[in-house]
Amino acid sequence: MKLAILSRAPDAYSTRRLREAAEAQGHDVRILDTLKFSIELETGEPDLWYAGRRLQAYDAVIPRIGASITPYGTAVVRQFEQLDVYTPSSSHGIANSRDKLRALQILSRHDIGIPHTMFVRRRQDVLPAIARVGGAPVIIKLLEGTQGVGVILAETEKVAEAIIETLQKAERDVLIQKFVGESSGRDIRAFVVGDRVVAAMRRTARAGDFRSNVHRGGVAEAVDLDESYRDTAIRAAQIMGLKIAGVDMLEGKDGPQVMEVNSSPGLEGIETSTQLDVAGAVMDFVGRQVSFPELDVRQRLSVSAHYGVTELHLGEQSELVGTSIGDSGLRARDIVVLTLHRGTTVIPNPRESRVLEVDDRLLCFGKLEAMRDLVPAHRRRKRSRVRPLAPDPEGPGTP
Repeated sequence: MKLAILSRAPDAYSTRRLREAAEAQGHDVRILDTLKFSIELETGEPDLWYAGRRLQAYDAVIPRIGASITPYGTAVVRQFEQLDVYTPSSSHGIANSRDKLRALQILSRHDIGIPHTMFVRRRQDVLPAIARVGGAPVIIKLLEGTQGVGVILAETEKVAEAIIETLQKAERDVLIQKFVGESSGRDIRAFVVGDRVVAAMRRTARAGDFRSNVHRGGVAEAVDLDESYRDTAIRAAQIMGLKIAGVDMLEGKDGPQVMEVNSSPGLEGIETSTQLDVAGAVMDFVGRQVSFPELDVRQRLSVSAHYGVTELHLGEQSELVGTSIGDSGLRARDIVVLTLHRGTTVIPNPRESRVLEVDDRLLCFGKLEAMRDLVPAHRRRKRSRVRPLAPDPEGPGTP
């Protein structure tokens, strides 16, 4: 296998370990500086140039994209995807995970535990937002912060309000997040490769700090995760579109709470604390996948005129509820069920004998007009609770 590792730090521990693991398995590997690429776009012929020369053919690419070059880095990864080069970290997965707000927005529609979070812009919305997440103390996070930088614990509402106002005046967007007190100073990092957790560590903050990042002096130790933590980490990575990810979770009283999904997780802390060959597990996975890469289904299938991919959510009034997939008439309408989502379970390529239930979600490919007829009229989603809003000083209006 001919492999490229995208990295601007060839001597960094993670890059070196990936290279060593690849060479140990007999792969031809090169470390390429992400910013030395040029992207060429021409009808039917996307191409890549590196350091002024047309890039040679590669079988796979492992991106190590730093936060400071995310837009350009994801564009380079996207070009590799257009050239059908396998990557375990998709361009949209990197972009989604790098933006803390976007990542939580995506996870929030799934049955994944996350800390209660608010995102506001107006000063008069700050105190109501703090109240909605449970009141002080609260965590304040910069959207673009990494390795614990830009994460602040505000002990009181007044302190939180002052910090947020100062950051907003500096044109820095922030998240207001519930403080999970029972997990204060500790978190879990699960290293996901494919559909399994290959290593996990618990990080504990140094005395006087609530941030457990190893880069900030935290101490890491190996930990055996129970099924709920393993499943949460794997599903969070998959939802983000990442086959290699570091999933950070708090140990909440109601179970795992996902804080962040890292698309370029470091190897030093987790290999040191667990004494496991995580880099080797990464290379094993990439080597198995390179000859059978996953495709962007929506991009590939939606090019057919009048055909596309959509998700059907089966409500109580759906004509499909109570029938098997085979007897549903979907195939006769030129509709194929690709996956069935039932609660937290995903059933790929479900059997025709599978009986459909209320709240099932079907990912389908087929004739758009036929699928449109099966989508119920839009209804507002039911809210489990209603919280009073503070009066708007600018007067009533329609959002």
